[in-house]
Amino acid sequence: MKSGPAEKVNRGILLVVIMLSSFFNPFMGSAVNIALPSIGDELSMNAVSLSWIAMSFLLSSATLLVPFGKLADIIGRRKMLLWGNLFFVLATFLCSLSFTGTMLVTSRFLQGIGSAMMLSSSMAIVITAFPHEIRGRIIGLNTMAVYVGLSAAPWLGGILTQHLGWRSIFYTNGIAGLLVILGILFGVRAEWAEARNDRFDFKGSLVYVTSMLALMYGFSKLPGNLAVGLTVVGVVGLASFIVIEQRVQFPVLSINLFSNNRIFAFSNLAALINYAATFGITFVLSLYLQNIKGLTPGDAGFLLMTQPVLMAITASVSGRLSDRIDSRILSSLGMAVIVVGLLLMIFLKTGTSDLYLIISLIVLGFGFGLFSAPNTNSVMSSVGKKHLGVASATLGTMRATGQMFSMAIAAMAIHVFIGDAQISIQNALPFMKSLRIIFLIFAILCFFGIFASLARGKKEANSNS
Repeated sequence: MKSGPAEKVNRGILLVVIMLSSFFNPFMGSAVNIALPSIGDELSMNAVSLSWIAMSFLLSSATLLVPFGKLADIIGRRKMLLWGNLFFVLATFLCSLSFTGTMLVTSRFLQGIGSAMMLSSSMAIVITAFPHEIRGRIIGLNTMAVYVGLSAAPWLGGILTQHLGWRSIFYTNGIAGLLVILGILFGVRAEWAEARNDRFDFKGSLVYVTSMLALMYGFSKLPGNLAVGLTVVGVVGLASFIVIEQRVQFPVLSINLFSNNRIFAFSNLAALINYAATFGITFVLSLYLQNIKGLTPGDAGFLLMTQPVLMAITASVSGRLSDRIDSRILSSLGMAVIVVGLLLMIFLKTGTSDLYLIISLIVLGFGFGLFSAPNTNSVMSSVGKKHLGVASATLGTMRATGQMFSMAIAAMAIHVFIGDAQISIQNALPFMKSLRIIFLIFAILCFFGIFASLARGKKEANSNS
């Protein structure tokens, strides 16, 4: 730590800043999902183009997290957190001024860049600044902040959209981001740069970013010929990246973290599968509730907040438990519960009662809260301090990549059944068929995720010393 001993760090202020940052990032994404039908009406966007409002954000975030994580380890994690928040706020206000679908999608892509800068450093800062023995508790609190943001977003986003218009979501988030920036400037003066003597791997970063962009964009556009070509280019590029990283002195991503660290490798794989099987849920349910069942944005948001509320409550407990109980057991059990919730979702119909949906969302929220905090603790406890930024960024990449794949799966299924038409009660039958396919795919993914979670091995012992 460059600024002095740990006791000079005000951990309370630091935790508040990180939790606020963790709160508003997912708040934005979830609130925008609720506003999608209104955005579609105003900007004349169909379901597939609306999905790109989320996917453009995830595309830039997922591709840049790892390079930014390494850069944060070199130049300082506080700097990266501050610059990320600044970039995110500017992009947020650009979103609020969007007058075409293309402008909004582009602005969301820029938002994702700021998000990648923030997420690449925030968890690493928390891990470095707090003692190992309370790490699970702190991660649980931070994860709870994420889920409280997700909890508030559907309801508050629905109210804002219904009464002030969808642009008010971006205004609100932008103003909140300015407060986070002030907190960093005046409340967090310490700096963390354990890899400050390393050189940044520009060649590896360029190959990685290009390959990830090709893979994720190509996958989202399947099954077209160009999409297949881009997907193949992405896979070949990532294989080349692995070869390059094994030959450089200061790799942007140490391949040894995967090849020699079973816990790190399988915990990240579990995170990738989990987010691929769950992120698209809010997107498709928002369309279902508003366009098929005819609910207002506020009412739809009130229903959808059930899941993140349970996630927040459960994560705060499971994070604390992971200090004493093997994270593998907690995370695997959480994944199994999610499978049950997804199977319940397969039976949704146009006339399904709100009670059935709420019960299904409760099951999903409990499972996800049980999985997430222990899995994060497992990843971050498996590496040394020098690699904390990269570990945090890698986990964030698994999350964003999984979310991107989840949205791509949902968008492809909807497109197969209803094409480019806007979703309405007139095409409710084919839309409901697409929903059943989506949830079945998600359930199968999550089922295999149970075994990926169990495969990580026994409880970690690394204390980041």
